[in-house]
Amino acid sequence: MDASGRGHTAAGAGRGGFRAERAPDGRYRWQLKAPNGRLVAVTPAAYDTAGEAERAFDGLRAVAEGLTARITHVRDGIGWIWVIPGSRTLPEVRSSRAYERYATCQNAFRRFVVLLAKQPALEIPELPERGPSLRTSDVR
Repeated sequence: MDASGRGHTAAGAGRGGFRAERAPDGRYRWQLKAPNGRLVAVTPAAYDTAGEAERAFDGLRAVAEGLTARITHVRDGIGWIWVIPGSRTLPEVRSSRAYERYATCQNAFRRFVVLLAKQPALEIPELPERGPSLRTSDVR
C-alpha cells in the first residue's frame, strides 16, 4: 500500500505500471499506466481485496499475447473504446478513454497488449486455506 493508504503499486512502477486502488465503496479496482504516466486501461470489475485485484491483473498479464478486444462505439458521445470481455457481466478491462478514430483505438489496444506483456509478474501472497483440509486418509 502506498503512503496515502489508497493503493498498491508494483515495485518500480514509478509513473507507469500496475496499480490497485481502493474505490469509495471500499472495493478495489486496478489500472495500468504507460511509462509516461498516462492511464491506458482500467477494470470495471471490483474486488474485495487488493490481492484479488492483483491476481486478476496477473492472470490477464499471463495471457497478454492471446488477448482480443471488441472495439465499440461509445454510447454517449463521439468515439471508440476497446473492451476485453470478461466472464462476468462486466468487461475484464477496457480502454481508459474514448478515441476519435477506429484505427487509433485499434492501435491503442495493440500498445496496451505490449505494455501488459512487459509488466513483471507480481509477487502475490498465497490465499489462506478455507476450512479444514481433506487428507487422502480421510477419503473412503
